[in-house]
Amino acid sequence: MTPNDFRKIALSLPETAERIHMSHPDFRVAGKIFATLGYPDKTRAMVKLSSEEQHYFSKDHPEIFIPVKGAW
Repeated sequence: MTPNDFRKIALSLPETAERIHMSHPDFRVAGKIFATLGYPDKTRAMVKLSSEEQHYFSKDHPEIFIPVKGAW
């Protein structure tokens, strides 16, 4: 997935706005960040998930999702 693909998917969600946070793009609904692009480096993106969602997404798609406890 390219950064533009990620951006397009994030912005397709209802009421999503793109902003900048700590020098990289983030995506928000009602002012709350749910995804970040280009962090911790330009090859990655972050999507906020519950611990349970992290477990299942990383189990089902380990080539895409890596759980990070207590971090972005």
